[in-house]
Amino acid sequence: MFDARLKERMATRKAHRRRDISVGEFNPARVLFRVEVELVADRKAVDPAVQKIMAKLRKAGCADGKEEVIELALSEALANAVVHGCKADPSKKVDCLLACDENHAILIVVRDEGDGFNPDKIPSPLLGENVCATRGRGIFLINQLMDEVRFHKNGTEIHMIKR
Repeated sequence: MFDARLKERMATRKAHRRRDISVGEFNPARVLFRVEVELVADRKAVDPAVQKIMAKLRKAGCADGKEEVIELALSEALANAVVHGCKADPSKKVDCLLACDENHAILIVVRDEGDGFNPDKIPSPLLGENVCATRGRGIFLINQLMDEVRFHKNGTEIHMIKR
């Protein structure tokens, strides 16, 4: 019974998160701050990239107390792109864009050179044997932290918004 209710809540939440990101949610015409970073698909490149982006975001004053949430979601998205998307192949690249609009909404786009995946096929870490798994929580965590999450280009690109 508990599993069925949890599955239903997760499905409802997933459907809500998959709505199109409209211009009203993040206004690209009114960007106050923008930073783009390209990193090699090496695990060791993730933390320095996150620290560089977050330092610029803090300096711009766009995060309004959301720094930790944004940093964790950014770190998870970049790690997923490197490890799962590019298979930690340093000959491949991961691109990241972070922008802040006049309402201080934060848009993060992470794009990898991998083959992509179907996010609907990712099992919930809250059900069955996944509860005790040591992996598989990154996308779930991103969905919990960010206000909007959408996958594009066969799963090789993630768009996240934090208002």
